[in-house]
Parts: sequence; C-alpha cells; structure tokens
Amino acid sequence: MSTNPHTNPHTSPRTFVLGITGASGAAYALRLLDRLLAGGHTVHLVVSDYGKRLLADEADITRISLGALAPDHADAADRLMIHPNKDVGAVIASGSFLHHGMVILPCSSTSLGAIACGSGSNLLTRAAMVTLKERRQLIVCHRETPLNLIDIENMRTLTLAGAIICPTNPGLYLRPTSVADIIDFIAGKVLDLLDVEHNLDTRWKQNN
Repeated sequence: MSTNPHTNPHTSPRTFVLGITGASGAAYALRLLDRLLAGGHTVHLVVSDYGKRLLADEADITRISLGALAPDHADAADRLMIHPNKDVGAVIASGSFLHHGMVILPCSSTSLGAIACGSGSNLLTRAAMVTLKERRQLIVCHRETPLNLIDIENMRTLTLAGAIICPTNPGLYLRPTSVADIIDFIAGKVLDLLDVEHNLDTRWKQNN
C-alpha cells in the first residue's frame, strides 16, 4: 500500500469488503459501492438485518442485488459478491481470504460495540474481527451522534486494535451546494483511506 493515498493511489483493480449496518446513511454506502465498481474493483458485500431496513427506508431498496444497489453497473455481476449476514462460514469470515481493506459504512453503535467486544456472532462483525487480526485495514464509519462514553471507549478500543474511525462528518470548506456534494465528500474520504483513485471533487485545494 502506498504511503500517501492523496498523491500516489493504486489504480489497478483490487478487492474490498463493504459492510452496511442500520445507522442512517444509506446514500454514503451506495455512493462508495458505485465508485468502487466504477473503478473495476471487486466488492464483497454484507448487510445486517437493520442495514436492510435502512436501505429500504432511505433508498427504497428492498432486494439486496446488483440491479437494486448499483443499477449503473450491470457489467459488474462478477465483481459484486453478496453474502448473507448469518453465514459466518462465508469466505470473508476467514483470515485466509485476501482482500485490501474492509469498510463499515454506515456503522451503528451496536455494531461498533460488538466488534470492540470481539463478538463475531454474524458475518459482518466476524469479517471485521478477522480483518483486524490479519492486520488489514478496517475503516469504521460511525454515523450516530452525540456520543456516549461507551461509544468513545469502543472507538478507542478499535483504534488501539488497528482500525481507523472515520465518522461521517462532512467538511464544508468545499462549499457544498447539494446533498450529493456532501455524500461525495464522505465517499471520497473513504476512497482516499483505501488508497483508491477517484474523480470526486473532495480534496482541499490551495486556492480555496
């Protein structure tokens, strides 16, 4: 992995794991998935039960499929792998499965706490725990606010274990004029952390 994702990002296709939980922010996850597939990357997706409700409530998505989640990427059927959250025997639950990073976006306080406590009772939390033990990149995009001490301590625990806590806090210095601009800011931040090239206008410029 390059040392500076802002100046020397990887351009070759890679493999990532994306987890979606029940915290608000479906649009963030869908935009990230869109950009990863657009870049030719492979995505292993796992959605919690409350994540499914989130997608239905916020994006009218009632079926977890390529056509529903990323309708502009019909050619990516072989690059989007959807795993049931109850299948703790899926490939992403194994440390021998190689990938280039896992993102949980959005991440609820419930999932945050489960991962911090080492509870791998479902595939999403199990995959996150495996990512940590294998010393791969785990990006946790916590969405809830305000924070209580339990959330803060869980974030501390995961940070000490090697995770990156990336709250979905958009910067306003780019002067967003639409909700789409704010969504792109978060998606772009995560892509930068993953060291993935993208064309989203999300970075500070000297003339700002």
